[in-house]
Parts: sequence; C-alpha cells; structure tokens
Amino acid sequence: MLKTGIVGLPNVGKSTLFNAVTRTRKAQAANFPFCTIEPNVGIVNVPDERLDALAAVSKSEKTVPAAIEFVDIAGLVAGASEGEGLGNQFLSHIREVDAIIQVVRCFESSDIHHVSGSVDPVRDIEVINTELILADLASVKKRAERSQKGARAGDKAAKAELALAEKLIPHLDAGKPALTADLDAAEKELLRGFFLLTSKPTLFACNVGENDLANLEGGSPAANHVAAVRKYAAEHLGCEAVVISAQIESELAELPPAEAAEFLAGLGIADSGVGQLIRAAYHLLGLRTYLTTGPKETRAWTIRAGDKAPAAAGVIHTDFERGFIAAQIVAYTDLVACGSEAKAREAGKLRLEGKEYTVQDGDVVEFRFNV
Repeated sequence: MLKTGIVGLPNVGKSTLFNAVTRTRKAQAANFPFCTIEPNVGIVNVPDERLDALAAVSKSEKTVPAAIEFVDIAGLVAGASEGEGLGNQFLSHIREVDAIIQVVRCFESSDIHHVSGSVDPVRDIEVINTELILADLASVKKRAERSQKGARAGDKAAKAELALAEKLIPHLDAGKPALTADLDAAEKELLRGFFLLTSKPTLFACNVGENDLANLEGGSPAANHVAAVRKYAAEHLGCEAVVISAQIESELAELPPAEAAEFLAGLGIADSGVGQLIRAAYHLLGLRTYLTTGPKETRAWTIRAGDKAPAAAGVIHTDFERGFIAAQIVAYTDLVACGSEAKAREAGKLRLEGKEYTVQDGDVVEFRFNV
C-alpha cells in the first residue's frame, strides 16, 4: 500500500490531523515541539459517495471503500538537513513515503506556541522546503562523485546518472525542488532511483481554526494565510492547497455520523475538508478507483492511473489477469442514471473492452476470464 507522509513544523497540527483522519488517538498531540518522535501509521478509507449510490442500485449487503496509508512524521525545524532537532532521523522517515502532505499553520492562537514566534505560513513552507532541498543537494552531490569513475570508464549507466546529477545540482542550488526540474521521460525514470525528498508529489493542508472554516472570505487573517499558501503552491510547485480544520475534525471523530453532520451545520459549513484532503492525497499518489457491484457487496478497487484492463483485473486476483478475456464496462453515472444493469444494457451503455483498454476512474467493471 502506498504511503502519504504528513510533514510540517512542530505545533502546526500534524498529529491532531493524523488522529482525525485515521479516527484514532495513536499520535500524541501536545503543545510542545517534538511530541512525535517515531512515525505513527494508520490506514484511511477514501470517502466515495459513489459506493452508496451503487449499493442502492444493486441492493448490496455491504460496501468496501478504497484505502491508503498515512504516516505522521515528527516536526522539522531549520537546520534539519544538518541534524538539528533529530533532523536526519526525520528526513529518513520522509524518504520512505510516496507523497507528502505539508501541514501549514493558518490559525492564530496565543495558547499554542509557534517555533518561530509568529504565524507566517509562506515562511514556514520555505523553512521545510529549504531543509528538504539541502538534504537532496547533498545526496545528489555524493551520487555525482560516485558516478564519475564509472562515467570516465565509459559505463553508460554511470554517464546517465552523472548527467542527471549535473543537471539537478544547479536546480537544487537555486532553491528549487527536484519535482520542478525540466526533465525528459528517460531522466524522470532515472530520477526515481535517486529517492529524492523533493521529487515526491506534494500538496498543502492549510490548517485553520474552528471559527475560521466558515469565514474564509473578507480578508480575515486565516483567509489571507490560505490565499498566500495557495499562491505559493501554484507558483512554486504547481500543486494544490486544501483547507482543513484539524481541531474540528478531532471533535467530529468522537461523534456518530448524524451528530457530526449536525455539528458542522451548526458551524455553517458542509465539510471540514478532511474528506477532500484524503481524496486529494489518493489522487496525488497517482491512484484511481474502479468499482464492482452486486448483491453481496459494492467495492472500490485501487489501480494506478493509466492501468490497462488486465492489470486492473489482477488487483482482484492474479487469475483474473492471467486468464483475462474481456472487461464489461459501464460508467458509474450511466449505471446509476439507468437504475439497473439490465436497463443500462437496453440503453446501449454497457460495452466490452479488450486488453488495451485503459480503465477510467469511476468505471463499473465485470471481468471475463478463463484459467
């Protein structure tokens, strides 16, 4: 299972968010730096309203959502790339995840200490990014040194590694993450083997206060902080920024669904943002969902974007992939609109696809195979 790491400065709400997302109390949340040392790991269901709609069509006994893994990583501080604040240990934890959610404090509170003494989300992002870039720069320079001998001897792989390293070094030295380097397809493939921190897909979670979530317009401090993060994310990384309230979510985690919805309504909001954050993380990892449905269950199956039908079949069972014949496909929206598979067939919405078909997010699939 692919992992998403939750990172950020100390006291920005990482552990509170982790507990809310995973609906657990595994991570200690306290008002002092480094209350998390070892990473906390939790499996998180991906919210998908399509499951209940399909289950109603098929009269399914149960639904099974897709899931991803979240990892709560201790706070980084300035100097982490040189070991400050147990930085080397924490950076190694980041290296082990597949994507990064960087939690950014966008709430004002005199009760919760900020390591820099004031709330400035762009400054905080730059502290984190600088440490990740410096760690990557040191790593790439070492790799270049190791590749030089082989490159001089004519080793093609060493030459390619050295060329990529020499391209990355000035880019990183300019304070830019590896993710934004202008690389061709072969270089991007080679980059994966460098295991760089700044090559991981990233999104930002703007953590706002309980009273801010319904009031992000009109120039409030929280609104200004969120706008600054979104601007930075778009200009520097070309990525997304999601607004969440970890504090609200930690309170919702204690309530049954009906009471949680009532609580949100009382605050004047429909969604605290964590559901959106989980779905964004799922897509950030390059994952997509196809669906199967029947009287026993309606289930979401996880595939990588671009997977062909046989690979998607193999997620259910290797025999499905080995003996793949065809896939019966109907779009989720068409099946729900028609109300049944029989009516969808009558309307010409069902079709058979072969081995070269790329499965789309939201396809409802029935595989035909023979082993």
